[in-house]
Amino acid sequence: QVQLVESGGGLVQAGDSLRLSCVASGGTFSAYGLAWFRRAPGKEREYVAGVTLTGGTTYYGNSVKGRFTISRDDAAKTVYLQMDSLNSEDTAVYYCAAAPIITTNSENYPYWGQGTQVTVSS
Repeated sequence: QVQLVESGGGLVQAGDSLRLSCVASGGTFSAYGLAWFRRAPGKEREYVAGVTLTGGTTYYGNSVKGRFTISRDDAAKTVYLQMDSLNSEDTAVYYCAAAPIITTNSENYPYWGQGTQVTVSS
């Protein structure tokens, strides 16, 4: 069983940067791929980024490609999401998730954090 706790959300202005963190406990962190999803008000959950269990490959949703960077630190049992050039469409609750194999389908992830709110004012 893996427990995930996100942090780092907040209120920022358009164009600003923010870094989210997700710390894991329980389980074997290095056995899981990790991903970030988000859900904006009135919208479905959206895949944001993923990193394989080896950390060797990263994937991004089209809406964040080139602006967001996902990384993992296995020693710290933490996955990060560096978000640059934020805009109002990035406003959402951001969730980290863990699964042996990362996909864009949220149903494939058995472990989730509670979410952290990111609000971007224009």
